[in-house]
Order: sequence, then C-alpha cells, then structure tokens
Amino acid sequence: MTAQPNRLRRNALASVAVAALVATGAAGVGLTQPASPAYAQSLSKNLIETPDHPPGSFASVVDKVKPGVVAVKVKLDDSADADDEDGPGQGQGQQVPPQLREFFKRFGQGGPGQGGPGQGFGMPKRQGQRGAMGSGFIISADGYVVTNNHVVDKAKSVQVTLDDNRTLDAKVIGKDPKTDLALLKITEGGTFPYVSLSKSAPRVGDWVVAIGNPFGLGGTVTAGIVSARGRDIGAGPYDDFLQIDAPINKGNSGGPTFNVGGEVVGVNTAIASPSGGSVGLAFAIPAETVQAVVDQLRADGKVARGYLGVQVQPVTKDIADGLGLDKAKGALVDHAEAGTPAAKAGLKSGDVIESVNGTPINDAKELSRKIAGIKPGAKIELTYLRGGKSDTATVELGVLPNDTKVAGNDRGSSTNGQPRLGLSLAPASEVGAGSEGVAVMEVDPDGPAAAKGIEQGDIILDVAGSSVSQPSEVAERVRSAETSGRKAVLMRVKNAKGITRFVAVALNKAG
Repeated sequence: MTAQPNRLRRNALASVAVAALVATGAAGVGLTQPASPAYAQSLSKNLIETPDHPPGSFASVVDKVKPGVVAVKVKLDDSADADDEDGPGQGQGQQVPPQLREFFKRFGQGGPGQGGPGQGFGMPKRQGQRGAMGSGFIISADGYVVTNNHVVDKAKSVQVTLDDNRTLDAKVIGKDPKTDLALLKITEGGTFPYVSLSKSAPRVGDWVVAIGNPFGLGGTVTAGIVSARGRDIGAGPYDDFLQIDAPINKGNSGGPTFNVGGEVVGVNTAIASPSGGSVGLAFAIPAETVQAVVDQLRADGKVARGYLGVQVQPVTKDIADGLGLDKAKGALVDHAEAGTPAAKAGLKSGDVIESVNGTPINDAKELSRKIAGIKPGAKIELTYLRGGKSDTATVELGVLPNDTKVAGNDRGSSTNGQPRLGLSLAPASEVGAGSEGVAVMEVDPDGPAAAKGIEQGDIILDVAGSSVSQPSEVAERVRSAETSGRKAVLMRVKNAKGITRFVAVALNKAG
C-alpha cells in the first residue's frame, strides 16, 4: 500500500523539536543505577483502580509491574557514526529513528552538540567505545523483551538490567524501523517476571504510569494521563501515536506506559520539547500495534505487510464537492500501479475507497495502516465509490516492497475561487510535453488553480473524470461541472517529476 505521510503543521509545533528518547554516550558513562531496587510501599492488592476512577496511589500498580521493566544498554558497532550528516548530532545520529531526523531538518534545529533547542539530546560524547541507554519490558516468562528499534539499531552487543539489579546479555530477534519497534531475547535461561499488553485502547483522560530508565536512572516512575489518540507526528507511514501527558525523558525510549490495571497501553518513543527535556508531551506506540509487530518478529524475525498497490490521497471538502460526495471521507485513488493487487481487482484512478472488510475508512492514512496490518496473501473486501455509485472488489494482498513509498498528497486547501481557472493551456503533444493531456503554459498567481498548487509545466490529464487533450475540452468540463451545480471541478494533474495527484479547483462565483 502506498501513501505519503502528511506534513506536520508548522503552526502546531513551530517552536518544538521532536526527539527520540534514547540516551547516548560512552558505554557505562552517565548516572549510575541505584545499589538496590527502590520498591514503592505496597498497598492492598484490591486497591488497583479501574480507569474510570483516579487511584489514591499508584503504588500497587508499580509493585505489580515494575519487576517486568528493564534498562537496555547497548554497545554500538563501528559504523554507528557513519550517517551522522542527516542526524541531529555529531556521533549520535544513529540513535535517532531515521523517520524522526526530518523533524530537526524541518524546524532548522541542529540537535545535540550543535546548539539550539535540540541540545542535550543524549549523554555527553566521550572517547572510547560508544553506547546507548534506553528502556524495555519483558513480555514472556522465557525472557522476550520489547524496546524501540532506535535503541538497538547498529548494536554490537545488548544487555538488559532487571529490577533486581541483575545485568544479563540479550540478542536482537528482529527489528521494524517503520514502527520503531524491536524484540530482544535474554540469552540466560530461567523464568522472568513479565507484563502483559492491553487488549483495549485507553480513552483520552485515562490515568497512565510510565516506568523506565531516564538519564540512566533505572526504575523511575512517572504518572499522567492520555491526552490524545491517533496522533500523526510525521515520524513514519503508520503514525498512530498515543499522546501522553507525563514526565518522560531521554532514556525512556522503549519503556512501557501502563494503565492503572497494570497493562501496557503503549511504548514510549518520542517527546516534543524546545529543550530536549520533558515538558509533559510524549508519544507512545499503541499496544495494538506493538502486539501485531511483536508477533511477527517473534515468529519470523521481520515484519511483512500487506500491499494494495495504490497511490492515495485524502478526500478534502473541495474534492468531495468535485466528486459530488456528501462527506469528505475515504481515500481517493490517485493511481493504481500496473500489475499490483489493486490493478488486478479493477481499481482505477478516481475511485474512493470507503471501507475494508466492512470497517469504514476515514482517510488515506487510515487506509495505509489498515492494509499494512493485514498479512500478505489475505483476501480483503473493499467498498469503493466510482461515478457516484458504490461497488465492491475482492483483493488478494501482496507483500509491501521495502522501497515502497507510503504517502498521500494533500495539495491545496479550501479557497473561494471563480469559474475561471487562471491558466494558459496548450495541447501537451504540440509543445513537446508528451502524448497525453493539456500542458499548463502560464499560471495566474491570483487565480484559483494557483491557489491549489498547479504550476507552469504541469500536465492536466483529466477533468471531472474524463481525459482531456485540448484546452477547449478543459473549458467544456469546467462549464459542465458548474452547470450541474458542482462546487468544485476535480482534475488529475501530473507534475514535472511524473507524480500525479488530484486537485479540486473551487467554482464558487465571485459575488
């Protein structure tokens, strides 16, 4: 399934850097572990509250789950410094998830060691063997451990420190960079305390407890609430983060967030902060995602995702108007790649996918996550709209290629345009721009087409669902859309890089 990640709005986090929570530096350097575990005072077991009521104390929850939380210590291999040009700090870039490095470029912040709001991202760099510290939690009695991929990426060796201060070797079973999850296995035999993943999603406002290894201080407990769900922070193609309002810091990467019943609801991955320290805004991978990924890593050492083979984009209000839809919902098919499951099932450009196996699809991002969560080879039923009529298709999913780009173009926003497009057009074949479509020769910067991102050199391939090869055909389709009462006309446009997208140009008359 291919859909490009939506950009994080600058005005939402204009002064915020998003940082991975791993603490990096010289191996064994940093704040030391306590000499003995600091257990909270135990209360009666029946005092563990339900999520509906705030607990008088978190002590009983902590007593129950703390033995299953570990500190993860990593020695990095010699290539760990290799790709630092794109990372936020000298000699520390590999410990930032690759998908999060874009934040530092986007906000113009150099990260640790380079000044600015990202400074202090990790532990100080020292001479000698480099290492990293993060958090994790045991999910089975035989010693399987969940942590972040960016904690153990480029690891030469991995150790985990248990709550009873034992430090044991562990091996990496598998990693999944797309969700930033990794599965480890303690190599020493024995029976270990473990915690369970929650089978239900928390509600916004539920109390949560985070336990981890911030700044090398093992077994630290903080509390807060779930402040939002379904957060897309632009970190990767399947963003679906829990937003946690709790003090979570560097070194908490891979650590668990528990509900008050003692179940893991999320894996702490990133924080939003102007300084690199906690401001009470953290992001965690939901337990549902963790369970699906861990199951595959445990069985196969890797994650295989379903592949539909379409480029999709959100259905904006303007696009919904252009298609004659009542609501701006679903995923608009921009292009079905030849030979893919989508093409074989008959999906075409302009179709709007409404549901998968009966589950409604609200937007392109949700379709991406849904398809990726289904195993390759599975047959699914898609419901889609074509020409205003609903239809279904049975699709056997393929395997998502490693280099598949997942994205959806959301070009342009609502604007009060006029029936004119503000374009100077010519047949593409007559100006050496290819054999199909109409070439955009000039763009009125104040016109409605310019407001939607149409640029000189773009090729208009079809208008209102019909292919065009002459400027007169474009004008005719626009007049027809206006006459039929449409508020916008939908065009499929190809840019100079060969990327196609749908653009809805408003037809509101100036009054």
